[in-house]
Amino acid sequence: MTNNNFSQVAAFIWSVADLLRGDFKQSQYGKIILPFTLLRRLECVLAPTKANVIKEYKNINALTFSEEAMEMSLIKSTQGLAFFNTSELELATLSPIYIRHNLNDYTRNFSREVREIFEHFKFDEFTGLLDDANLLYKVVQKFAATDLSPEKLSNHDMGLVFEELIRRYAEIANETAGEHFTPRDIVRLTTGLIFSQDDDALNKDGVIRTMYDPTAGTGGFYLQAQSMCMSITLKR
Repeated sequence: MTNNNFSQVAAFIWSVADLLRGDFKQSQYGKIILPFTLLRRLECVLAPTKANVIKEYKNINALTFSEEAMEMSLIKSTQGLAFFNTSELELATLSPIYIRHNLNDYTRNFSREVREIFEHFKFDEFTGLLDDANLLYKVVQKFAATDLSPEKLSNHDMGLVFEELIRRYAEIANETAGEHFTPRDIVRLTTGLIFSQDDDALNKDGVIRTMYDPTAGTGGFYLQAQSMCMSITLKR
């Protein structure tokens, strides 16, 4: 994806701000746009295996499984993903009737760690404000029409889109974008320094390297490291 293309995707998503203008402060735009972007991305990623997850959920829901045991069983139905959603709802099928209730019910049916993300965003609070302003359905429709599937956007490109949204949010909130994510030039430099002494080791079979990023936001360091490891492999 070229810089122009990911900027176009980010610009289309950010155009939701046109709906919010007048009812919300500019400093609130990102608090609405970012979690909805995440929600739509997760929805697109889960789409291919959603039917499997719902089928498995119906099979085990009547059993006396603990939440942890149920999650482990459902994750097996995702074909390699680490999260799931057991709701039959999706953004495109939400109707304007009881939309806040249905949307919040939808997000509450994600696996535990994803639910914690939306709690951090105070998603329930902002969906309530959008509903009070008669804007919730319009915002939902906007995101439902946005294709954020992995076929259109790789994880790397999705990270770039998210960073561009953060940059726009930081600008209107009079903040520095660097306070929220590390610029990709610095990510490439830092990751390159980390791997600079490992070329020989990583070219051997069976070598494993683990990474830990205590402040992983858009996953820039992880994705760059993954890309570098693939490049090393291709050199063999």
